[in-house]
Amino acid sequence: MTDAIRPRRSVLYVPGSNARALEKAKSLAADCLILDLEDSVAPDAKAEARRTIAEVVGAGGFAHQEVVIRVNALSSDWGAEDLRMAAAAPAHAVLVPKVSQPGDLAAVRAALAAASAPAGLALWAMMETPAGIINAPAICAAAAAPAHALEVLVMGTNDLAKETRAAMTAGRAPMLAWLSASVLAARAYGLDIIDGVYNNFQDAEGFRAECQHGRSLGMDGKTLIHPGQIGPGNEIFSPATAEVDWARRIIAAFEDPANAAKGVISLDGRMVERLHRDMARRTVAIADAIGARSPL
Repeated sequence: MTDAIRPRRSVLYVPGSNARALEKAKSLAADCLILDLEDSVAPDAKAEARRTIAEVVGAGGFAHQEVVIRVNALSSDWGAEDLRMAAAAPAHAVLVPKVSQPGDLAAVRAALAAASAPAGLALWAMMETPAGIINAPAICAAAAAPAHALEVLVMGTNDLAKETRAAMTAGRAPMLAWLSASVLAARAYGLDIIDGVYNNFQDAEGFRAECQHGRSLGMDGKTLIHPGQIGPGNEIFSPATAEVDWARRIIAAFEDPANAAKGVISLDGRMVERLHRDMARRTVAIADAIGARSPL
């Protein structure tokens, strides 16, 4: 697992069957791109989409985006060939669909090893089945590995709604327990976690509200289905200026030699612990990573 902290505020799905959209995505301000071979690609278009993604990724030209390839399930007619392509592509990660148990990750790792994939090719896991939610702690516990470490959980809220028959309501009360359980599992093992999609891309107000809800739960970012969602997603999942300034002050206070041996200090009338310093360091690292990027 990488020690680098990466902003993953906006994670855009791009259909692998749409060559024009794949090329356009290279110029977008999304933090991450999921080049999709699964749900957005019809069965008779899978092979051509695989070839298209291989060509687009191989050609390079991406800006700062983290490039992730979502493959079909290994048990499907296309999964093995998808993984062979992903193993040879200069992508950052493979997104594994419908992860329900740690063995699903082990099988993908074995297939990537057989295809001589570089060890640094990471795994992301779709959390979109009831079994996946129940087994989230065990899945995250299997994150670390000599090759193909699991780095990110991605919530598949549409599939969860389908499998559980839960309603997709404003505020997501029927899903709150599952979302929070997944956040807890991810954090227990040092993983990032990305919220599910908001389906009505024309409802800007509803999208913003759901982004704010996801951030309040502890999500690192949101999966997107339309480029118009990138800007609001980046804004809401970025640390605010005041938040960054306060984080820098916390770090500076603990760096003061007078506080070197202290576990708790007083700063502007507030009690601040070393755990707040650790949180502050991540906030500043994310802000610095965002600020260091060239505008697209």
